[in-house]
Amino acid sequence: MTTSTKLGNKPNKYAVTNISISDKPNLKGDWLNIFILLLLYTLQGLQLGLTSAIPILLQSNKNVSYQDQAVFSLVMWPYTLKLLWAPLVDAIYVKKIGRRKSWLIPVQYIMGSFFLYIANDINNLLPETGKPNIEKLVYVFFVATFLVATQDIVVDGWALTMLKKNNVGYASMCNTTGLAIGSMIGSVWFTLLTSKDFCNKYLRAKPDTEGIVTMEQLLYVWGIVFMFITTLIAIFKNEKDCSLEDDHVKLDTFQNYRLLWDVCKLPSIQTFAIALFTVKVGFAATDSVSPLKLIDAGVSKDDMMIINTSIIAAKIILPLVIARYTSGPKPMSIYLKATLIKLLWNIAFIMLIYYTPKLIKINGAINIPIYYYVILVIILSIQEILNYTMFVALLAFYSKISDPRFGGTYMTLLNTLSNLGNAWSSLTVLGIVDLLTFKECSFDSKNNCSSPDLQKRCITDGGECVVTVNGYYIEMVLCTIFGILWYGIFKNILKNLQMKCPSQWLVNYAKQPITKNVFTVTVT
Repeated sequence: MTTSTKLGNKPNKYAVTNISISDKPNLKGDWLNIFILLLLYTLQGLQLGLTSAIPILLQSNKNVSYQDQAVFSLVMWPYTLKLLWAPLVDAIYVKKIGRRKSWLIPVQYIMGSFFLYIANDINNLLPETGKPNIEKLVYVFFVATFLVATQDIVVDGWALTMLKKNNVGYASMCNTTGLAIGSMIGSVWFTLLTSKDFCNKYLRAKPDTEGIVTMEQLLYVWGIVFMFITTLIAIFKNEKDCSLEDDHVKLDTFQNYRLLWDVCKLPSIQTFAIALFTVKVGFAATDSVSPLKLIDAGVSKDDMMIINTSIIAAKIILPLVIARYTSGPKPMSIYLKATLIKLLWNIAFIMLIYYTPKLIKINGAINIPIYYYVILVIILSIQEILNYTMFVALLAFYSKISDPRFGGTYMTLLNTLSNLGNAWSSLTVLGIVDLLTFKECSFDSKNNCSSPDLQKRCITDGGECVVTVNGYYIEMVLCTIFGILWYGIFKNILKNLQMKCPSQWLVNYAKQPITKNVFTVTVT
């Protein structure tokens, strides 16, 4: 599609040029750019992996409730709300440094410095005994997530111009593979290499009182690595000057926010937004509550991290395989197939959580058999395959419909819609699971163990609080029903959206009447 608007004899700088979403990919000349994007997304995954490890560490501390977990989940909201400052990132930069490097370099230096700060205070944030300071944890990791969300805006936008236009579908592969590698380092290494029990069992000949590294040491190393890689990119990676291209558009901050509003008014975006905002409800209980229920049942945090490590190869290789299919013209067809399978896979998690206490406990003592680990690895592996299939397909679709002239803002809008759907559904299921759970004291049926005082009284009397209605199962059933209804409603809608003309996703500034050399921009 090509449109042109003129002011007198001058071409309108808002003109939309030909953009195709079906050109055949060819990675020749783009391999170095692929590596750089993988590296940048790995750095992003490092911080996100660290953040994702905190709930598991908190749940292993028996003083933490599901309400505390819901409060900590607020730290991911900057990732959800990054749309608010994405237009600033797109509009404000130093041309001599580069549109994306103007933000990437200082943000990653600050991220490295923040790792050093967390390292210095980690023993106060996560004490070995006693209840962690949830409020301080939320504050610290909220700021850290704000920084990594800003880095994500920059890298998503840079990917659209760093890669050739016919290769932008591979940006999703770089995203998912890099995040998988970074998340493994940030979560698995942080949990296992600092764990006394894991290191004594698997990595040492003689037992010791702590892991082979401390949390403080690991965070210091990550901070230095961040700064070193950022320095290399600042010196050796030149950014493409898109201002030399015919379709380059330079917008100020106000125009970027106006553009964002205009994009939101597009019918295709509005329909897609509803789908993204609601799709995660079907998996909310499975993704957010199931891992915590496994820990409650007796599966240790170390075991959970070992299992995550065992399937990390699939997380890294899978996006490379899926990219062959999602880089084509119909990535949402793959997304829909994975969505339906994942909804049905909820049943496997219901059975897993129900039978776990029966399979791993013998006479009240935890003794996990080998076959249980096999079952757990299979279920979690299939879950990860489905997660990554959906993620890669969705990002490939984002890359194809986003206007590269406003890449950071457009990509961030789409990611925000998806993240917002995940954030509100996760917060909801974590917040109400205790409210849907009913207990009573084994020695006193009138004691419903609804408060810490009642629970303490029950234990003092020699009893224990027994769950009569488990809110987890109620949530799982409700979420699955909602997800199946969602699939029935949006299946054909999303298939039709991916076949729409590229112009349906672009803001088209039409020609306006000219009065005294002043023009008004409108959207059609």
